[in-house]
Amino acid sequence: MPELQQRQALTRKLWSRINERGDFPLLSESLRVTISAMKGDDYDFTALVQIVLSDFTLTQRVIRLANSAMYMAFGGNITTVSRALVVLGIEAVGHLVLGLKLVDHFQQSHLQLQRLDAKLELNRAMLAGCVARKVCEAHQVLVSEEAVVCTLMRQLGKLLCIFYLEQEWTRIRERALECRRTEEEVAFEVLGVTFEQLGEDAAERWGLPAVICRGMEPFDPASVAAEQEPSAKDEHWLQAVASFSVQMSRSMTIAGGDVELRESRMRETVQRYARAVAIGPGLLYQIMEDLTRERASQRFIQEIDDLHAESAQGGAHNAERTLREGMRDLRSLPSEHHLGPVLAMASEAMLAGMQFSRTIVFVRDPRRHTFEARLGFGRGIEQLLPQLRFNEIFSVDVFHLAITNSVGIFIENAADPKFSVHIPRWFRDAVPDAHAFVLLPVRTDKDTVALIYGDWNSAGLARKILPEEMAALNDLARELGRFFGHARVEAPETL
Repeated sequence: MPELQQRQALTRKLWSRINERGDFPLLSESLRVTISAMKGDDYDFTALVQIVLSDFTLTQRVIRLANSAMYMAFGGNITTVSRALVVLGIEAVGHLVLGLKLVDHFQQSHLQLQRLDAKLELNRAMLAGCVARKVCEAHQVLVSEEAVVCTLMRQLGKLLCIFYLEQEWTRIRERALECRRTEEEVAFEVLGVTFEQLGEDAAERWGLPAVICRGMEPFDPASVAAEQEPSAKDEHWLQAVASFSVQMSRSMTIAGGDVELRESRMRETVQRYARAVAIGPGLLYQIMEDLTRERASQRFIQEIDDLHAESAQGGAHNAERTLREGMRDLRSLPSEHHLGPVLAMASEAMLAGMQFSRTIVFVRDPRRHTFEARLGFGRGIEQLLPQLRFNEIFSVDVFHLAITNSVGIFIENAADPKFSVHIPRWFRDAVPDAHAFVLLPVRTDKDTVALIYGDWNSAGLARKILPEEMAALNDLARELGRFFGHARVEAPETL
């Protein structure tokens, strides 16, 4: 019972975060519409046709699949989505749509990320999807999209943790390094649930088809008996393909660029799973070798190698470039975009670019005449946010100076008597370890509607902010102003 309660509490926390920041990765509605067209005794043929026709890439993919060699017995020369659905079947097309929606949103999320760990896991997920599709092509089975969706969803729990449970993810990584174990092995100790269970909860919440939910379940290749002949129509085969694909994506991307070790890990993975996925070891290894030379998979492998190298250098990067990339992503969004995800993107860009200890966004509540902390990143942020608010009525301190300014303010040493007298008591009590911090006003026309805070919590981390970095921070804050013109700023608790 305690385990169940802990799992339910974590799930509630996770979905509360998702609702605050925008659904992961902004795909719930897409999934729900597709799934509703697949459910019930009478499939909604017209609805699924409309879903496919609404996306040019999806339309071409469905028609191309219906005209492929596997379906030549049905006549070929198929030019309409309606005919393609008749040939392929509602479930096959539905799973194809689900897979492409997941892939598309994973790619969009990747463009909005600055953190190395999140980028790394997303690239691994995409590479695993490539592996699953290759295994299915080798079998010429008609359930390849099911296998791809199972593979992507198999990794969803870990991605949800990285995206929305930052504190827990940090503890998982730290414990894994201390104990020389994998993040998957220590996840339960920190979360009270496994990554797989988090993914299962998401699948259930989204109402994914039962075959996908079962295909996400853990699989032990040693459980396949020597005399057993797995079938591509068997749900255990789907589990095997998903598990193999995830493991192979890791084997293909060993950190350090050690070619011999990479080859050795790939061969080990092939030997473990060959019987389970019903492909001979020699042929399976050759398929995987060929895959590493294909353009799509090479792109994922190269990016993972680059991320490993960047991580090994201590995350060395250009702060201004990272901030500018974050601003570019914001500029790609319409002004009517939901405020929560926009503020989260800006905060994360600051956290990654400046390597701050914390970032916090204060939003003005005109009803209460206050600025209140609404979201943030960094260790202990959840307990900190409720303590952070101040009245907008002017007082002689740095926070009020910041909201009356048009550009940001940087406090290089908060303990310096010249500055400490201007730091309000409520802030010193709540954040006693703030060594250096920046305050950036977010304005619409003449009004300041928000204030972004970023700090370093020790002298060892703190440094001067270069002029070009401060310029990028100010530009980022200015870019945020246009989103408030369409937001319901009178009710910031809805962000």
